[in-house]
Amino acid sequence: MESRDRRREMEAEMLEDVSEAVAAIKKAKHVDQVICALHSLAVLVFPVDSSLLSGVVDEGYRDQILGMNLPSANEREDRWQTFYRGAAFPSLARVLLYDVASDWLACFPFTAQKHVYDVFFVDGLATEVVQTLVPRLHQNSIAGLDVNAIVSNVQRLIVLFLLESTGVLRIATEFARSQREGSSHEQLQPVISRVAQLIASVPDKAQFRALSSLSAHIFFRQIITQLFCGFDGRDLTTDPGRTLNKSEMDGTFHFTGEIFARICRRGFTDVLAGEVVPRMLSHIRGLLLSKGTTIAADVFESDPGSQFWIKMMGNIKDSYAVERTSEELLRGLATEHINDTEAYWVIWILFHNLFYNQESVRTLFLDKFLLWKVLPVQCLRWIFQFAVFGCPPNPDSQVSNHVSQQLPVTLQSLVVVWSKQEFLRSASLEQQVYVTAAVGLLLEQMSKEELDKSKDVMRSILQGVSCRLESPDHLIRKMASSIALAFSKVIDPKNPLYLDDSFSGESIDWEFGLGTSKYSALPTSNSQTKGIHETKTSVGTVDMTEFNDIATDGQEGDLKNERKKLSEYKMIDPDEIIDPASLELERGSDFENMSESSDASNDTSLEPYDLTDDQTDLKRRFSQLVDVVTALRKTDDVDGVEQALEVAERLVRASPDELKYVASDLVRSLIQIRCSDVAVEGEEDSAEEKRQRALVALVVASPLESLETAHKLLYSPNVDVSQRIMILDIMTEAAEELAKAKIMRLKHQTGPLVSITSESRPWFMPSSAGPAGAGSWKEVAGSGTVLNLSSTGTDNVPNWSTHYERELPPKPGQMKRGKTRRWSIKSTNMREDQIDISQNKFPVYAAAFMLPAMQGFDKKRHGVDLLGRDYIVLGKLIYFLGVCMKCTCMHPEATALAPPLLDLLGSRQCRNF
Repeated sequence: MESRDRRREMEAEMLEDVSEAVAAIKKAKHVDQVICALHSLAVLVFPVDSSLLSGVVDEGYRDQILGMNLPSANEREDRWQTFYRGAAFPSLARVLLYDVASDWLACFPFTAQKHVYDVFFVDGLATEVVQTLVPRLHQNSIAGLDVNAIVSNVQRLIVLFLLESTGVLRIATEFARSQREGSSHEQLQPVISRVAQLIASVPDKAQFRALSSLSAHIFFRQIITQLFCGFDGRDLTTDPGRTLNKSEMDGTFHFTGEIFARICRRGFTDVLAGEVVPRMLSHIRGLLLSKGTTIAADVFESDPGSQFWIKMMGNIKDSYAVERTSEELLRGLATEHINDTEAYWVIWILFHNLFYNQESVRTLFLDKFLLWKVLPVQCLRWIFQFAVFGCPPNPDSQVSNHVSQQLPVTLQSLVVVWSKQEFLRSASLEQQVYVTAAVGLLLEQMSKEELDKSKDVMRSILQGVSCRLESPDHLIRKMASSIALAFSKVIDPKNPLYLDDSFSGESIDWEFGLGTSKYSALPTSNSQTKGIHETKTSVGTVDMTEFNDIATDGQEGDLKNERKKLSEYKMIDPDEIIDPASLELERGSDFENMSESSDASNDTSLEPYDLTDDQTDLKRRFSQLVDVVTALRKTDDVDGVEQALEVAERLVRASPDELKYVASDLVRSLIQIRCSDVAVEGEEDSAEEKRQRALVALVVASPLESLETAHKLLYSPNVDVSQRIMILDIMTEAAEELAKAKIMRLKHQTGPLVSITSESRPWFMPSSAGPAGAGSWKEVAGSGTVLNLSSTGTDNVPNWSTHYERELPPKPGQMKRGKTRRWSIKSTNMREDQIDISQNKFPVYAAAFMLPAMQGFDKKRHGVDLLGRDYIVLGKLIYFLGVCMKCTCMHPEATALAPPLLDLLGSRQCRNF
């Protein structure tokens, strides 16, 4: 009871101190007064060295700074806890981030800024500081304050706190401390989720001209590195006999899992995998080096370092993040110099708990990674070793009964799909190679007894081989021959069935010459030509000298040509009898050869040149949208993808006849392509800009076809948050482009080309034709001139001193001057033969833009949760709908689309979000 009263009393004192400091800041006329006010508060909660500030303020304020009474260390700790866990810090933070940053911070000396301003954020309670700073990254205009100075200061503080002062690691430590002090998991769960969400949203909230440290790739990489390095520095691996305390570390691992899951959700799984793979390999190789290659699973389970990785993956609860992380990790392992044993233990440590406890992870390894994804072929060996065989790649290890049951089941599921004609017709060539390799690798591990027990497998294999042998594609036929050879070796190893003459040796190249991996434990055949002799070698056992021989083939060819030329010269025998006549003939022929060679040298057009250096002529030029779609799907051809992005917008803007037929496929290809994978390093933004311009042009040129595909992908589980935001951005830009078009057209009056005069009126009288309501012509006498010719008495002779007038009705835009004026949008100065025609094409397509996007926004699907973790997409969606309504205003379509939009905005989910 006394402690509670003491806490309340101290909180009241801190609020009073904050109020006094804020009042002094409001009344300050000089920057030193602001420094003194902040110093009087900082010394109460931080160990500030006042002598450092005495040199940066005027003499009149030094006594005030040096004369402050300093509290004891225990009292200062209590005040620190009260200051940050109560209402004092939020009250002061608003003044620091708005008033001081806008009016005074630019005048602060560096020492004063560090010790009496930055200290409140850098040395504060990390969870409270991050919840205070991040929401203020994006500011609207505030009366009387410099918003640019406020935002730039918040960005500086976030970089200083989260990155330079290891703020993320401190947050993880604070959650561990809170759980150790008695806070339950249920109490910490909302705070952990909110803090992780705020940290992951920093690159999104940062403005366009933010610090480079706040760009997504750099920011997320520094956060991941900070967490890993911080955990490596903790007492996790120094004491081999110590096990992790669950009550201490659950909060830390839960926060780490939340951060990693949200990074994956934002499309930066490759950054996470790039940091995990080298650290995992270093850990695995260290254990294998110390324990030996024949290591058991219990060694990893009892190792504290392995427990960190196990718990780290176990706390990533998002199934989509687990899928993307596992896929990127496998791809990352394939790029390393790694053997099958190391790869197996990496996968085992990260996924064995998830694999045996979660059905979704088992489906991921036994279904998606085999049939729907396309990974490097060596990843198939690792997947089978982990998910099917369940043991490290040791030939002496015994396969369990569970494994012997899993192998036929997995092979059965693969060959059922592989044998169908639909798969052969619809699947891409890369997927055909991948699934064929999976079937072949499993067949090589089957025994005849296991194959006899599964009759459906034999029938499916024969069906798949027969339909592929009928294909005109050589590669497809080679797949069938490879499967037939592997199948025959299972049936009768002594009599293998060779359907292709290119097969030789014991091993089969399951990459079919398309793979790039050189470090696989299971050898694959690879033929190499050396001179006129052809030898069959294994990729896994080939000697490096052979690669050097291949690399120098071109140089050896040049040397042989030079030797041949030298051998053609004849050596002169000094004892040879020479005929003088023959010398004259040779001399004449030499002169002729010299003249011919000189003439040839003058003709520069016949000089040879290296075609390989002329890259501009070798670049593929696209003139059809179908070729662009094909090039975008071949992500392994980087040059083709870059060229397709270069010409896509120009071809779409030309509106060819084929546009409406390929618009859907082109939109899907442009959205799904990863510019970071195909663009040159440093030019990713240029590729993204070209992709976005092409998509906007597609939606403008072919709205209905493009929007149908875009809306399907908007809520598809196969795209990430960044792609959803991009879809909404391109639809927003397309709506504005469709709405802003406006032109002026001339209205031409049509009439007869030849005027017809009436016989009843004289030729000098004006025509009676004119606008409706015009009066009749009246003769008005003139004032007379020097040449005043009077009438001669004939009716058809004019009197040149008179003229004719009549009254005309007012023009439609004409107004008479008066005291009362009418004003309208249309200008009265516009000529009568002009009309203003609005070319706002958007209202016609407004329903196609808005209605599909509003349908199902509140439904939670696999990988899509706009009301939860994907709240940024919901904000973009509302902004997009607002732009659409703005473009539709003053049109009848607005009255039909406004009610459903108001229902969406007034729904309980959006109102309480």
